[in-house]
Amino acid sequence: MSFGQGGPQSQWDPWTPQSQQQPQQPWNSGNSDGTPDWAALAEASEARAKRRRLLFIGGGALATVAIAGAVAVAVVSANGSGQASDSPSSQLPSTADIPSATATRPSFAPTSAPPPLDPKDFVSSAEKDKAPLGPDLLFPGTQLTMGETVYKKGPTADTRTCGSAAQGTLPKVLDTNECTRLLRVTYTKGDTAVTVGVAVFDTEAQAEKAKKEADKKSIVRSLSGGGVTSFCTGAVCRSTTNSYGRYAYFTVAGFTDGKDVTEKSTGVFRAGDDLAEFAFRQIRRRGEAQASAAAEG
Repeated sequence: MSFGQGGPQSQWDPWTPQSQQQPQQPWNSGNSDGTPDWAALAEASEARAKRRRLLFIGGGALATVAIAGAVAVAVVSANGSGQASDSPSSQLPSTADIPSATATRPSFAPTSAPPPLDPKDFVSSAEKDKAPLGPDLLFPGTQLTMGETVYKKGPTADTRTCGSAAQGTLPKVLDTNECTRLLRVTYTKGDTAVTVGVAVFDTEAQAEKAKKEADKKSIVRSLSGGGVTSFCTGAVCRSTTNSYGRYAYFTVAGFTDGKDVTEKSTGVFRAGDDLAEFAFRQIRRRGEAQASAAAEG
């Protein structure tokens, strides 16, 4: 291999990957004194500068195109459609039409239902307790079923002089508290009979006071007739006392054959309790019916 022969070598260019090459002098066989060809060097430098300017201009154009594309995508996404809107700003909604975060929220009238009427209020005073009243209205039908026990309905009575339908200490209790009516009904089962007496007062306070003043000798008078023989006129019987609203109710239970009631007379105790419970239910139902009618009206 010989040196100093052949064509000219390629010039070193800092913008090409051949960064490891060293700059060389242009080949000129006609210049034997070893001085560089300054004209050739200037021409090569101008060519490199021109290429550099072209690269910068081309890169800037590509960046501009990319930014314009991103803006177009953003506009399309904001409009929520496949095309960007080119409507003038004068078509935008006015400030008054744009909802405000501080705008007053709509209010609605309350829809809660009023509290239900208390049935007891309608049977606690004569002023509100206006429904018809009588022994056959309070104790309807011809028989009564409590659980599995059936009681046959007997005679009824409606006494305006309350004391005359009571005995022992009860007449005084009823008269002192101004009882206005004493409704009575008798039910029987076999040889057991029970008379229920419902004393009517003008106010709940009077009925409550009568219940408290009654003692073991305060007994409603038994009601016989209509196929029911006399009972509890001289024998030992069992009695109860209670009240609800403006009503005080009493029971007297015993045997129709004149036997005394003892602690072993479970049938008599059960009959007295059943009739006391039934009297309470009927008075309460009376209040419920009037409360329902008032609510509907």
